[in-house]
Amino acid sequence: MTDNNNPGAMQVDVDLVRQLAELLDTTQLTEIEVEDGDRKIRVARKAAAVAAPVHYAPAPAAAAPVAAAGAAPQVDVAGPSAPSDANAVRSPMVGTVYLAAEPGAKPFAAVGQSVAAGDTLLIVEAMKVMNPIVAPSAGVVKAVLVENGQPVEFDQPLVVVE
Repeated sequence: MTDNNNPGAMQVDVDLVRQLAELLDTTQLTEIEVEDGDRKIRVARKAAAVAAPVHYAPAPAAAAPVAAAGAAPQVDVAGPSAPSDANAVRSPMVGTVYLAAEPGAKPFAAVGQSVAAGDTLLIVEAMKVMNPIVAPSAGVVKAVLVENGQPVEFDQPLVVVE
């Protein structure tokens, strides 16, 4: 695919993109990235857990670090009486976690709060896309295992809901 009106436009190898998409399906991966010189192609698909829509305005990228440095909601610290992460909602991707829709806003979920299945617990930003992480079932938030603005890994426990 080329843009004839812009001679400097990137040329995309559609066959390669299709091959990468097929590779995602056969390996059950959620994303794959390939680099060839100056060209980089990333193919990703959303995990099923983040399909529920949320009505919020994404925070500007520059404002996110300010939220992390500000008065973020306190997180339960793991200790002898801390809940196990057996019932933890885990991150479906690598990214940055945000506990509220924007800096200074009320967090989506707090310890002791009752949540319904499908309620947004937090957001994981990946590649400038805000992905809502929702409660898989109704319950009570027992622990928030991450801090606002913290980088998270794939399958990392985020919130315990029992």
